[in-house]
Formats: sequence, structure tokens, C-alpha cells
Amino acid sequence: MKASRAGIRAVTFNPAGSWGFPWLGVGISNPPEQGDFSFAGKGERSMLQDAFSKRHPIVNFIFFLGAIGFGVMIQHPVYLIAGFLCSTGYYLLLNGRKGLKTLGWMGLFFLAMVAVNPLFNIHGKTPLFMVFGRPYTLEAIYYGAAIAGALVIMLVWFGCYNAVLTSDKFTSLFGNLIPAMSLLLVMVLRLIPNLMRKARQFLGARKCIGMGGSENAPRKEKVLDSMTIVSALTDWALEGSVVTGDAMRSRGYGTAKRSSFMVYRMTGMDFVLLVSQCSLIAVILATVLTGGVRAEFTPEFYLAPIKGFHVSGFTAYCAYLMIPTILHIKETIQWHISRSKICAFPTPQPETMNR
Repeated sequence: MKASRAGIRAVTFNPAGSWGFPWLGVGISNPPEQGDFSFAGKGERSMLQDAFSKRHPIVNFIFFLGAIGFGVMIQHPVYLIAGFLCSTGYYLLLNGRKGLKTLGWMGLFFLAMVAVNPLFNIHGKTPLFMVFGRPYTLEAIYYGAAIAGALVIMLVWFGCYNAVLTSDKFTSLFGNLIPAMSLLLVMVLRLIPNLMRKARQFLGARKCIGMGGSENAPRKEKVLDSMTIVSALTDWALEGSVVTGDAMRSRGYGTAKRSSFMVYRMTGMDFVLLVSQCSLIAVILATVLTGGVRAEFTPEFYLAPIKGFHVSGFTAYCAYLMIPTILHIKETIQWHISRSKICAFPTPQPETMNR
């Protein structure tokens, strides 16, 4: 794209972080989209794209495969605490303050599972009290906490997965190997976010025309309004799947070698991360096979001590889960250093630029 000399002279850059057109008296702030920088009018500048998201899709996929797999398989409390801290930290880096609400609901889910599990699992040697004639044991509480913790970690990592490994990245990895299955998996993984976004659109449209149930509306009216939205969502989802299938079939999807919208090439950093991930996975697997993550809750409580070689296994597990966060922090530090160097230059005045 070419720009005229007059246009270049008319645009000023403020070190505070905003682009301005002085003759119009306005400043420009880019919308907060994935992969862009945002320029705030008050001088705040934030880097919105995560550093790990810019890596090759195979690096992202192997990381989440190991993080989710180990998070579900390992029930040792120390490993669960480390997995929870690493997953929630990275989730908050990706989603910001709005991620706190989701984590709050997951916390309630965790407490509910911990409280409900002893009602169905009566195994354990330390009964606390009786509920409906059944012992409510301490070991069952521990076991419920381990199961709930593994589920919460899995859900948090899946939330990070949806933000990092986009549909185009997934289809670029498996589009040529399993074209039909890759398309199906992409549609399934994006179904819930699409339904939630469409439901908000339907709700807002109904409120604009006076058909949505207000906060003070009777319960029956709210139920009927919700059923209408669910019916519209079902029709939209079914129609969308048929239209998508027909469109892909008419364009010859799966009949030849598929090309990707984005061309992803392995860089030196990608190779380093790939080798590091495989090495850490090997150490973690060795720790698992030697009983370093053994945890038993019923009928007796037993945890494998973390000592000797198992210390290196736990260290490798923490280092593996911290890879995205470390990359994000490294990128942020480099960004602030570059920004400080840019702001060190004197601010060009409009009169000087127009000469």
C-alpha cells in the first residue's frame, strides 16, 4: 500500500501510544482483536496476542496433548496443585479479568463434586458422620477433591486450547490426513462458543423489538422466552450444519490435497520448543512408570513421596506446563523494552513535520 507525502506529513505519532490526525482532532484506537496491538487514547498500549499462539500448530498441539493428558491421568495432589496454578495462570493471561468469572464457576463445581462424592463412595477408614445411614468418610472427600481437581484442570486447559489452537491451525495439521474427521472435530469444538454468541444475539434482538423477557417479568414469561431462544438456536445449528456440508461438498473438500489458508513454517524457536517438550514428556513418563505419581485414596490414603529421581519428574512437569507462560512473559518484557526505546525519541511536532 502506497501513501502520499502529504498523507505521511498529516499523521503524527505520540509516544504515549496513540495515532492522531491533528487536523481532524481525533485519535485512532485499534479494536481488541487476536493478533493486533491496541492503541488506547489515554496512552495505554497493550499487546493482545499471546507469544505461544504465534508458534507452529504442531508445537501448540503437542503441548495441549501432554498438558490435558497428564492433567487427567495424574491424581497426585502436589501435581494437581501445580497443574491448577499453571493452567489458571495461562488462562488469565489469555482472557484477562473476564476469565475470573469462569474460574469462579469452576470453583463452585469443584466444591460441589467434593461434597457430593462421599454420598456415593462410602469406602474409607475415617468416617466423619452418617448421612442417610451411610458413612461420610474423609478418604472419599480426598478422592472427590482429586477427581474434581483433574476435571477442573482439564476444562481450564481446554479453554486455553480453544484460544490458541484455532480451527485453521487444526485443519492445517490434520486436513490432509483425515479431512472429514478434522472438519467434524472443528465443528464440534466451536459449537458451544458459537451457540453462546448466537444466543446473546437472539436475546439482544428480541429485547430491541420488545419481545424479550425483562428482569421483573413473571417466571412463566422468562421460561417461554428461553424456550423460544433454544428453539431458534436449534434451527440455526441444524441449518448451519447442512449449509456447511453442502458448501464444502460443492467446493470439493476432501477430494484432493488440501491447502491451508495460512502457511505455517517451522522456525528455529519452534524446533527448540518441540525438542524441549518431547524431552520433558519423556522425563514425566519415566516418573509415571516408576510410580512417582502414585496416589491412593480409598480404602487407605497413600501418596508417593517426591524424592530422588521423582523430584526431577515433578520439576519437568512444572517446566512443561510453564512453557506458554514463560514465552508470554518473555515477549511482554521485550515489548516494554522496545516501547521504552521508541518513547525515548523526541516527539515530532506538527509544525516540524509539515515543513
